[in-house]
Amino acid sequence: MKVLVTGAAGFIGMHVSQVLLARGDEVVGLDNLNDYYDPTLKQARLQRLSGHAGFRFVRMDVADREAMSALFAAGGFDRVVHLAAQAGVRYSLQNPHAYVDSNLVGFTNVLEGCRHGRVQHLVYASSSSVYGGNTRMPFSEHHSVDHPVSLYAATKKANELMAHTYSHLFGLPTTGLRFFTVYGPWGRPDMALFLFTRAILEGRPIDVYNHGRMRRDFTYIDDIVQGVVRTLDRVPEADPAFDAMNPDPARSHAPYRVFNIGNNSPVALLDFIGAIEDALGRKAEKRLLPLQDGDVPATCADTTELDAWTGFAPATGVREGVGRFIDWYRDYYRV
Repeated sequence: MKVLVTGAAGFIGMHVSQVLLARGDEVVGLDNLNDYYDPTLKQARLQRLSGHAGFRFVRMDVADREAMSALFAAGGFDRVVHLAAQAGVRYSLQNPHAYVDSNLVGFTNVLEGCRHGRVQHLVYASSSSVYGGNTRMPFSEHHSVDHPVSLYAATKKANELMAHTYSHLFGLPTTGLRFFTVYGPWGRPDMALFLFTRAILEGRPIDVYNHGRMRRDFTYIDDIVQGVVRTLDRVPEADPAFDAMNPDPARSHAPYRVFNIGNNSPVALLDFIGAIEDALGRKAEKRLLPLQDGDVPATCADTTELDAWTGFAPATGVREGVGRFIDWYRDYYRV
């Protein structure tokens, strides 16, 4: 297949592109290489892809309407994996317009490109943050997601609604994946694992929010990629059993699906920090702080639906995954 991967210089995008290339797909990788975090890390990820004959990189912003239209018109893409987005819950409190431009305007341009380019299947990144104020665990696709607690979460819910509209109006098959705290080698520098590792190695204290009483469904990158690629390979169809009188958020009369993709095994943040300390052979100085605006105290993914759909099964425990990240970090930064 010829697959467009947006956000190809990103953490998940690079790993997804590698797997698609390894199995023989042609990949066009798109990224704007912005400076939300260190662009040299993004360039290093691209270097890992550029050696493949089936890879072509396009530097472009998904919010650029004319450029995106031209890309799709000339691209002839069979399928699209849309991972480009302005990420980060806390940053959305500081710079909301970045989220509107990338996550709403950009997603509209992707939907329009898929519609007019007759793309067979669009798989896009949603987020566990859409569950917002919901405290019923584990989070299920059958639950309501009507109470976001950050603008980032609101844009991701909006993406799901927009995708459903295009599935309904134009028959565009779409699948949204609600990622749960992805971590691993080549990860983002604004994520906890990266921040904690760097601080501990530099002898600085780490900020531990909610006084350490956080639980997260940490999901290793290889497991995430497995789910993304398996989902890409199964095109959704309209559900003939959909009941419009009692609508289920996880089902639709249109070729539309949304899935949780997580480890289904939440870990206490202090245990996660313990795994980092053990892998580094150093203890962290912890600065206990209140829960931050936009954050939620716990996440846990019910992955029953994704398992039934694709056979998805996470295989990497936190201690193993953290150890692999630390090995990568020490090698990449020579520390």
